[in-house]
Amino acid sequence: MTGHRTDIRTLRIEHGLRQADLARQARVSASSLRKWERGLAIPPKEATARLAAALGVPARDLERAQRLLSADAIPGEGYTTRPDLETGVRMRRDPVPPDRLRILDLFCGSGGFSYGFESTTEFAVTAGIDLLPDRIATFEANHPFASSITADIRQFPTAKLEELAQEPDAIIGGPPCQGFSSIRPFRTYTEGDARNNLYEFFAMAVARMRPRWFVLENVLGLLTHRKGESLRELMQTFKDVGYRADFRVINAALFGLPQNRERLLIVGSREGKEFRWPSPTHRSDHQSMAGNGHKRLVPPGPLFADTLPDAVTVMEAIHDLPEVGAGESSDQYKPDVDPTPYEADMRSGSTKLTLHQATGHSERMLEIIRHAGANRYELPPGMVTSGFSSCYSRLDADRPAVTLTVNFVHPASNRCIHPYQDRALTPREGARLQSFPDRFHFEGTRSQIVKQIGNAVPPLLGQTMAQAILDQW
Repeated sequence: MTGHRTDIRTLRIEHGLRQADLARQARVSASSLRKWERGLAIPPKEATARLAAALGVPARDLERAQRLLSADAIPGEGYTTRPDLETGVRMRRDPVPPDRLRILDLFCGSGGFSYGFESTTEFAVTAGIDLLPDRIATFEANHPFASSITADIRQFPTAKLEELAQEPDAIIGGPPCQGFSSIRPFRTYTEGDARNNLYEFFAMAVARMRPRWFVLENVLGLLTHRKGESLRELMQTFKDVGYRADFRVINAALFGLPQNRERLLIVGSREGKEFRWPSPTHRSDHQSMAGNGHKRLVPPGPLFADTLPDAVTVMEAIHDLPEVGAGESSDQYKPDVDPTPYEADMRSGSTKLTLHQATGHSERMLEIIRHAGANRYELPPGMVTSGFSSCYSRLDADRPAVTLTVNFVHPASNRCIHPYQDRALTPREGARLQSFPDRFHFEGTRSQIVKQIGNAVPPLLGQTMAQAILDQW
């Protein structure tokens, strides 16, 4: 199959092997195998030969695939496996409009969250900082008023960050959750202190720059980390620096996203305002990971009004994109198809289709895909022997997608097979489900772009929060 990948990880998954299984068969250490699968090193020839034999491919093909992977490797998604990087600052392309409120985006990634804020036309993003160069390249391409900073926030002077941000009216961001530890009293924070975790750097920026509002986004795991003590300490920190803060669990499908994607959001007001959380615009019967009775859900309590429209479905978001087979691509929208309102919004300002390139699958994977249903257990017995229940399964055409991950182009990783076509989602389809408009420009290799899309805070969620803040500014 043209475009089929033959690197170690892809072949291992297609064979239904765990890393420990393959390491044992090939007589290599599990730690080395993890490094090789991420492309951070090339296996020695002897190890390559044993791995190739275990995976049933020629050693030269496996070595070639690993060298290609290594050239495209991303050393880490967060700070625990970060590469050593030189700090870089690219100044804004356009002057900041004087009539707009100013946003600083910390841990900005590709800038989806702040893009949503800026789409209201009331905000201008003035600076963003992130560790990974490909994320910053995408951020820069889509934020003309922002200075773009490639740096470890723990080593970048807060005074310089404040200068580049030009006295922000709001600070937003999603600190990576890796290595989360207990938060110390705010009076013990010292800039450059190696004991500080990333949440504390967010709090220090808020304390120094004193924005009118801040919005912190994170995963639901923060609700229960250390039995809720971590979240309580974080909320106390914001109180200590002079902010009234509140938090909620929000499913973005309730606000028009074609995906059940839940996130924990903390909003703080310098002026002590009680934040009025936005009311849902759509309804979804999704079972919250926090429990549907959780008092911090938006909306709280019982199911909301039946008068709301149903959540946007997968096919309402991607049905105007042409059919492509595994390994194929297209740069033209489907002709003679009326876009849905969501699709029309996503296509606004775009004349040419990009990133609609399907992953090339092996014949074995294609056979699995042809039999795929709602979960792994709908496959014929013995077809696959390992994986989560959501692996090797199709999305429902008439429901919002499940939460996308950074591996949504690989069926072995999560529920990401197209509802009707025998392949995984394309990057463009993933971007649509994340509410990135087609005019949003992604920088980097295909694999980097897929990770950028899967990791992003949906722009639509950013727009929702921005409008809620504007309504009570």
